[in-house]
Amino acid sequence: MSNSAEILYLCTRNMKQILLVNDVVGGSHVGMVAMLPILTYLGHAAYNLPTALVSNTLDYGRFNVLETTDYMRGTIPVWRELGFSFDAVCTGLMFSESQARLVGSYCRELSQEGTTIFVDPIMGDGGRLYNGMGPENVALMREMVAVAHLIFPNYTEACYLTGLEYRPEGMSWDEARQMLDRLVGIGTRSAIITSAKVDGRHCVVGRRSEEPLAGFQQNIAEGLYFCLPYDEIPVLFHGTGDIFSAVLMGHLLRGEPLKLSTQTAMNVVSRLIERNRDLPDKCRGIPIEQCLDLL
Repeated sequence: MSNSAEILYLCTRNMKQILLVNDVVGGSHVGMVAMLPILTYLGHAAYNLPTALVSNTLDYGRFNVLETTDYMRGTIPVWRELGFSFDAVCTGLMFSESQARLVGSYCRELSQEGTTIFVDPIMGDGGRLYNGMGPENVALMREMVAVAHLIFPNYTEACYLTGLEYRPEGMSWDEARQMLDRLVGIGTRSAIITSAKVDGRHCVVGRRSEEPLAGFQQNIAEGLYFCLPYDEIPVLFHGTGDIFSAVLMGHLLRGEPLKLSTQTAMNVVSRLIERNRDLPDKCRGIPIEQCLDLL
């Protein structure tokens, strides 16, 4: 078998069907727009179920949102009738209680069929909620976390989910483990916290599931918790969390273990930021299609 044929065979063998439930933002590379090309490049088949059409990223201050709950409510029965099935689902921004309950119910149903549920509880950053977000969004995200196999909030979102105080100076390693335990207490099987500062260092911290999960590998011998430090690049791009999520899932679903997949996603985000740090409008995110060679 030639090298190219072998690569094609391996990609086909490891291909997973992944459903993204997230918003579609116009004129940007965030949310679903950033995730789809990454997952496709990594050899998976990606489907999408938009939660909303959004004119632009929220930090421009003005935006228009068309919630798509009715569309979602009509699409799910069609997919059931057609026999569509998914190896994994990743949920992102939720826009209403009815939408969160619809998605949560669908995820519970899929989970019983063996689908792995990933939840990115998108709500805020830098110690505050995003424009247009409020306490009701936090409550909706807690409902989504309760059905997850793995969640990946940033430090701000983890604070809102757990009710713990956000501290700009960060937390100790013991406090980080306690925060991870609280997230698992909400219902998720495993958790990662990004953009954390632990004992004065920028880190991504995680806790694996206490029992094996069918959806992805976990190295039991490495312990229950892990802490991966990184050097912060002082540039703020929108959509880097979505990139992190897509790379993480893409590698997990290719059979790579949780800690290694997390480190890979961190490395990719760092390289992407470094290459694009001089782009003038960072609210639009990183033009991922021009950077697939870095994956």
